[in-house]
Parts: sequence; structure tokens; C-alpha cells
Amino acid sequence: MVKTHLLDCFEYTIDNKSDSIAVRHNDSEISFRELKEQAQKVGSLLMDITGATVNTPIAVFLPKEINAVIADIGIMYSSNPFMNLDVKTPHERIKNIFDLVKPAAVITSKKFSKVLSDIEVPVVIIDEVDFDSIIVDETALLSRRRMLIDTDPFCLINTSGSTGTPKGVVLNHRSFFDFMAVSNERFNFDGSEILGSLSPIVFDIFDFELCMLMCNGSQIVLLDAMLAAFPARLLEKLADNHVNFIFWVPSIMVNIANMGLLDKIALPDLKLVWFAGEVFPTKQFLVWYDKLPDTVFANLYGPIEITLDCTYYVVEERPNESEPLPIGIPYHNTDVLLLNDDNEKCGIGEEGELCVRGTSLAMGYYNNPEKTASAFTQNPLNTSYPETIYRTGDMAYMREDGNIMFKGRKDSLIKHMGYRIELGEIEHVIENDLKLVDYCCAVYQYERKEIVLYYQNGSELTEKDFRTALSKVFPSYMIPSVYIKMDELPRNTNGKIDRLTLKNKANNPEE
Repeated sequence: MVKTHLLDCFEYTIDNKSDSIAVRHNDSEISFRELKEQAQKVGSLLMDITGATVNTPIAVFLPKEINAVIADIGIMYSSNPFMNLDVKTPHERIKNIFDLVKPAAVITSKKFSKVLSDIEVPVVIIDEVDFDSIIVDETALLSRRRMLIDTDPFCLINTSGSTGTPKGVVLNHRSFFDFMAVSNERFNFDGSEILGSLSPIVFDIFDFELCMLMCNGSQIVLLDAMLAAFPARLLEKLADNHVNFIFWVPSIMVNIANMGLLDKIALPDLKLVWFAGEVFPTKQFLVWYDKLPDTVFANLYGPIEITLDCTYYVVEERPNESEPLPIGIPYHNTDVLLLNDDNEKCGIGEEGELCVRGTSLAMGYYNNPEKTASAFTQNPLNTSYPETIYRTGDMAYMREDGNIMFKGRKDSLIKHMGYRIELGEIEHVIENDLKLVDYCCAVYQYERKEIVLYYQNGSELTEKDFRTALSKVFPSYMIPSVYIKMDELPRNTNGKIDRLTLKNKANNPEE
């Protein structure tokens, strides 16, 4: 069967796993057959509402629950990409996203619909839908899907933008096919996987978990975000649900290691652990590695602009505690270029900017050609024909053995709590939108994993002043933890705020 759309995979999976459980969430569950039936009804409803619309984002404003999975797949049945949003996002930020993306509709619940009262798009309240009254025309759904090709959008993921409005990264079906094909072969996925899904639905990790469900027939166990604050209960959930595969951001894994919980709670079913999104300190990683000797561990790397991840490193021998873990080698159909300041290819051991080419690249930023053009550029090593690369802004070098080592950011983009944050957006909002201070500079303290704000102003503001104002426009993970007033922010020779000096000051306070 030739597969153009990820739903082609899902249809094949249904034929083989119809009555198996597809998704579990606390005491609720849904089979693959039921998931297909309800998703098709959502797709049919959306076709009635949006008419002939295809390849236009439809937003999902739901908590992480079974209805969110139904909504995402239902949107796919309508032949449109889904755009998951965090229900904890401040209203102003949500409005900015809608103004930029202009989705064709939004799926939400009665509880959260009030937040969208001034959003001028059709609203589907999924927990008020009379599913029994919806008649599905499978022929019409299939006919619509046959209009699409594999490079059409699968989903949009919003990421921080320097001007205060998030950027909508567009990922297509073909790039996920590539990622799944390599992952299935390298890690022997066969549909017996039970995924412990902890990432928010706005993460690309959740999109991968959907692909595991659709393409392989793997089961997803949805884990509530609040469990991250109760690591022991989180591990008990893994054990109770016989979870054998997790793909998590390292932060919670570091906490579990520091608390010694792997000595107290057995995880006999856990056979594969992936982690990505930020650096996993080797000391804490070794706690997991030593306590779970029969588990395979893999470190993955990739920004949102790459379909999930572009490199991976399988830990096949115990690493040295004093050395960081490599981010590994490129995925199939992906090439990693390390370029120096002169846009020349770096030699072994030479540090340069990590750039990516291949089918894993995102299609760009939705309704944002300027930002797209600045990040997705012509490959400087190829002057013969058009070839796009994505410049990650990350610094890395290659070892003699071919493994790539991550070194950090070259600009103001950071990874914090698994989220990619543009520090310039924090500064822009504080200075220009809220006008809280005259000048400011946000930097990242890597050891304590804190955002530090240095500011220059006529009067001093309290932490409460900042938090009260910022909580109205930013999600909690974007609000700085430390606020430091300076008589004057340092400037470099061209008059700009000296970010490097402040970054060094935050990370080396004794100097």
C-alpha cells in the first residue's frame, strides 16, 4: 500500500488492531476502532463547518486527554493540519497566535470555550457534540484525502518569537514517514510499545507519539502534567500501566535520579528510554543507566524546525561521569553541517554552527515569510542549485568517531523545561509592550536552570511587580526567576547591550 498521508497508516493499523486499546487516560480508555469512528465524525463535522478548506490549520484548545487525540486525528480526516495549544497560555498570547495563523476553526471544550469568546473563528465544543447524530461519509473523507500529497502540512507547532508573537512551525507528512521508518528499523518498534506520554500536547514529542499510535499501533498512556510534581506517583503510573517506552525531557528524570526513586519503585517493563530537549547531566543519567541495566537509552537532538529530531545517540557502554553525552549521528535522509563563521565546513574537533539539510526540515513558519527566509537559507556549500538548510543557532563539533557533541547556543535562544524560548521575546514584551523598565536583558543560568533578568530603570521593581505583569502575557515557564537591577546595563562597542558579559555574570557570579 502506497502511503501518502499518515491516515493511510492509521487505516492499515485499524485493520489489524481494531479492538486493542489505543489510548488510556486515568480510568478512561478508547480502542482503535472507537478512535477511528469518533475521529471520522469530527472530520465530517469540520468538513461541514469549513467547506472545501484543506491544508489550513485547525486549532485544538484542550487539555491533554483522549478528546485531544480524537480532535487531532479528526482534523487530519478533514484534510487539514492540527495546531495544539496550551490551555494555560495567557489570553493575549492565544489571540496573537490566532491573529497570525488565522485557523479555519478551533476545537475546545465547554470549560475552556469562554477563553475563546472573542476569537472570531468557528468553535467546536467537543464535549457537547452529539456523535450519534453525525453520519460519516467515508467516501467523501477519502476523496478529500486523495487530493493531498506527502509534503502537505501535518501539524503546526508554535515556538517563541523575538517580537512577542510565537512562530508557527509547519511540519509535513513525508518528514514523519522518514523519521518513523528509521526509528522502526533502529529500535525494532513492532506495535507492542506502551508509551508513557508526559510531554504537553504542544510538544513535537506528542506528535511523534501520535505517529507511533497511527503507524505502528502502539498504545499511548496519557500522563497528567501535574504528575511531574509528584515523581513517585509518576513512576507508579508507569509501573501500573506496564509502560515500556518513554520519551521525556531530562528535567523530570534528573529530579527522579536526585530523589533516589529508582531504588524504591521498580520499572521491570521499561525497555526503552529516549530523552531530548535539553542537556541530561551525565551524573544523573548514570543513575538511570545503572538502575535499569536491561533498558536501552538514546539521546536525541533537534529543534522544532526539524521533524522531531535530526540526530540520535544510543548509549551502548557506560559513559564517563565527567563527560557530556554526545548527540550522536544524523538520522537517515538528514545531513548535519557544522559551519564556521566564514560558512566553511568545520574540521574534526572544530566548533561551528549546527545546520541541517534533508527531508526532516520543516516547511517554514506559517504566514511569516521574513522569519522563514532568515532561518531557512541556501546551503553555502552548494552553489550549483537551490538547496535549503536550517541554521539552528546551536554550536557543536564532531569527534573522531563521527559522533557530534553539543556545546550550547550562539544567540539568545534557550531550551528551558523542555520549551524553546527566545529570550528576545521576554525582553521585547517587558520593554515595549508592558513598558515595565527602560532597558533589560534576559540571560540563562544553566546550572540552576533559571532565566535571569537584568534591567535598568529609574526605580526598582519587586519580583511580585514583574510576576504579576508577566503572568498575564507569558506561560509560567517563560517568566524569569531572578530580577537584578543595575545602574546601567553594560554595552559593547556598537552600543548594544553586552549580552555575553551579562550571561557570564549570571553563570559565574563569583567573578
